[in-house]
Amino acid sequence: MTDTTLVMLPGTGSDAAFVRAAFGPASAAAGWSSVAVDPTPSDLIAGYRRALDDAAREAEHRGGRLLVGGVSIGAAVAARWLLDRARSGAADGVVDGVIAVMPAWTGDPDSAPAAVLARGSAEMLRRDGLEVTLDRMAASSPDWLVRTLAPSWRSQWPALPDALDEAAAYPSPTTDDLAALDVPVAVVGVDGDPVHPVSVARAWTAAARRGALTITTLDEVGRDSAVLGRCARDAMATLSGATA
Repeated sequence: MTDTTLVMLPGTGSDAAFVRAAFGPASAAAGWSSVAVDPTPSDLIAGYRRALDDAAREAEHRGGRLLVGGVSIGAAVAARWLLDRARSGAADGVVDGVIAVMPAWTGDPDSAPAAVLARGSAEMLRRDGLEVTLDRMAASSPDWLVRTLAPSWRSQWPALPDALDEAAAYPSPTTDDLAALDVPVAVVGVDGDPVHPVSVARAWTAAARRGALTITTLDEVGRDSAVLGRCARDAMATLSGATA
């Protein structure tokens, strides 16, 4: 049996702990090993790409396979990494698919809600500091989100504002880019999330040559983040012709 590893990149401000909780159980149920990548906030995008490069080299060495993906900006980085790998001639078939959870925008970020929020949060953090910003987030966000992000934000401070700005400027794959991916693309949308509109998830799915979409709700994610992993697994199973 071929060893498959799922490598997941967190969204901006998030960390490996969230990714591990959200995708570890479904990965185990699918028979995949899993790697949750911790961000390097002072070097966010390059750090994510290095982690994917390392995973590819390890898979090649042991004769294994990869699924690569991420949440929000992590999904964009994983998809663009695979595109760049193919265009450079480095692609050798080690990657079997992309898992894109809550993609935030397509192409340039412009006024996408996630980019606007990231830029605003970076400005507030620099102006008012970490703890004041966290207090304001606690007053306006669901409790589960605050519990998830507060430890991660503290661990990434003081480089967190730089990571937020870097993510907010990152060009996500265009629809043409997504159409060029020659592997299945499993997309997860979250209904009720104003920062990651389901319309973007639908656009990614429609653009992909082989795409499948599953949708959950923000309330369900709040109750159990592992629903994201189950949705991702089910979408990938659909693409592979397996029974979820």
